Amino acid sequence: HHAPEVRLWDQAMMADVPNNAPAHCPGTGSDNAGKVSACQGCPNQSLCASGAAKAPDPAIQEIKEKMASVKHKILVLSGKGGVGKSTFSAHLAHGIASDDTKQVALLDVDMCGPSIPRIMGVEGEQVHQSGSGWSPVYVEENLGVMSVGFLLSSLDDAVIWRGPKKNGLIKQFLRDVDWGEVDYLIVDTPPGTSDEHLSIVQYLSATQVDGAVIITTPQEVSLQDVRKEINFCRKVKLPIIGVVENMSGFVCPKCQHESQIFPPTTGGAIKMCQDLSIPFLGNVPLDPRIGKSCDEGKSFLTEIPGSSASIAYKEIIQRIQEHCAAHSSEVEMTA
Repeated sequence: HHAPEVRLWDQAMMADVPNNAPAHCPGTGSDNAGKVSACQGCPNQSLCASGAAKAPDPAIQEIKEKMASVKHKILVLSGKGGVGKSTFSAHLAHGIASDDTKQVALLDVDMCGPSIPRIMGVEGEQVHQSGSGWSPVYVEENLGVMSVGFLLSSLDDAVIWRGPKKNGLIKQFLRDVDWGEVDYLIVDTPPGTSDEHLSIVQYLSATQVDGAVIITTPQEVSLQDVRKEINFCRKVKLPIIGVVENMSGFVCPKCQHESQIFPPTTGGAIKMCQDLSIPFLGNVPLDPRIGKSCDEGKSFLTEIPGSSASIAYKEIIQRIQEHCAAHSSEVEMTA
């Protein structure tokens, strides 16, 4: 039963690099296409050098058609790694999907550290291919997941790819996965502003993206990278839904005293949001049980619903849904 997996992998590996290209092909979409020494003798050299290969990717239109059945699209971003993006993406998906009338899709485009399969409790599942595309892995009837983690033959496999190959897989995730009718597509991204972010923004450019939720922790080292992320969003015209401050204070389970593990030396995310005039969505306290739920593939929101972290999550999720509802009525008015 491993045959389709290998085929999916091969398809993904070859995107943006023609089958007959030499070993160090820079990718047809690169500024160096047709111009570097590796291009000498390649049958596509004159086509690439002419710039024709850089024409708008037809996939953008195909993805627009595919995404017509997806009402809301949310990207989860962060400047730093390890601030709780995947944890937040997973709980955003769980929180919205707790309403049975909502259909939710969670797409993990973190190629090098795909932790969504583990957090969602679907590690080791296989992706099946059918006539209508790749089938997501379903956690609940109304919650589907897709991740590069499902395409690796072993949990310890490393993904050692250059940009064009990552872009190719992201294109396939958006165009070839059979999501069906979806209310919310949540995209969990790697940290920073690299190829994956540019690809996802480019491929979704013809669809209406509701915006980005940016995750940070309170300390300045994390916030300074988030400022870069905010500038990235502004440059690529990606609306910002708001910022979530994660790991914000730790309440001792024994004495209920709150400690600042990561002191907000520069005023934390609230002050940054005021300075940059972007919405602050709320803070989630540090609770070791969140990490435990994620490692066990369970939803913290249903495991410990009364905790202050769960209550904070639910309020933030509510704000995000309100933003999306307002966004879609704006889009309808301008349509």
